[in-house]
Formats: sequence, structure tokens, C-alpha cells
Amino acid sequence: SLEIAIDKWLCLQRLLEAGVAVPPTICCQTRAAAMEAWEVLGGDVVVKPLFGGEGRGILRASDKDMAWRMFGTLQQLGQVIYVQQFIEHFGYDIRVLCVGEKLYAIRRVAADGQWRTNISQGSQAEPMQLTSAMEELAVRSRDAVGGTLLGVDLLPARDGRLFILEVNAVPGWKGVAQALQVDIAKEFLQVVIKRLEA
Repeated sequence: SLEIAIDKWLCLQRLLEAGVAVPPTICCQTRAAAMEAWEVLGGDVVVKPLFGGEGRGILRASDKDMAWRMFGTLQQLGQVIYVQQFIEHFGYDIRVLCVGEKLYAIRRVAADGQWRTNISQGSQAEPMQLTSAMEELAVRSRDAVGGTLLGVDLLPARDGRLFILEVNAVPGWKGVAQALQVDIAKEFLQVVIKRLEA
């Protein structure tokens, strides 16, 4: 599960195989291919490091010249260029922390003027009640990756669709613990103890 979730592209493939809706994404290695992807994906994309977390290194390219420079730099650095369609959203996403079979959900509200919703990037966490559709999607995503402690990121789009952005195998859980007043470390240790005793 670590190998799957840490590699964003592999994780995306597993989610697609499980019938989970993910933003249209193209992975490439050259500026030319990335510019073609930029056009195909509507000229407004998010460019992510293939390996990474906490929103570090994630950039948005809605300007053609900026995209051209960005993709050229990544090509020179020998990086895989992970290009994902920007999904118009409501300024928040939903982090579902899966601890064994339990689900803990928060809404991560982006800071003013920001589109990224990571807590490490200044977003605020607040409790979230999952709908049955959200819960079903989170469970299906968790099962597609496997693992005992996972963070599943859901993004409600302005057009009514619900996407999974990614599944994190090393999720930050302090925001969830503080917003929900739950001792996540204790919950996780209880899951581990039960499995050891089984």
C-alpha cells in the first residue's frame, strides 16, 4: 500500500481500476508532450511532483507562457511531468482519515485567495459529516490501495461531480485530531494491537 500510494500515478491507476472518479490526468516527460496535455486538459492544470506531500511543489498553470516555462524547467531537471486538469471547486476539499475500518472526516477550507487546501499550506480544518456517497467512495478508494492508516482526499466539484484527488499512505492526522477532538494515535494503536492479537 505504501508503494501504491506514494507513487501518484500508480495510485491513480489503481483508483481508476476500482471505478473511482479522478481528475483527468496525463503523465509525460517532455515540454512538448506536457504542452499538448495542457491543451487537452483545457488550458488550466495542476502540476504535481510524482512523489511528494503536504502540497509542496504543486503549481497551477492557467497561462500558456507560464506552462511553457514550467514544463521546460521540469524537463531540464529530468522530472516526470504529472499534469492534472484543474477542477473548479468550492474552496475546500474533504480529508477522510481511514484508521482500520473507522472513518474520520474533516473539511479543509483553503486560506483566502488560495486554491490548495492542505493544512500545511494554511487551510483550516473543521468537522465534516460524510454523505453516503462520500463514504462509499472513500471506502472504495481505501480498499483499492490497501493499508491500515490512509488519508483519502475527496474534492466536490462545482458541477456536482465528486472526485478522489489521491490516497495518502503517510497522512498527516493532527488536523483531524484537533478538529474532531479524537486521539488518532490511540485509535491507530488499538487497531495494531487487535491485529497482533488475532
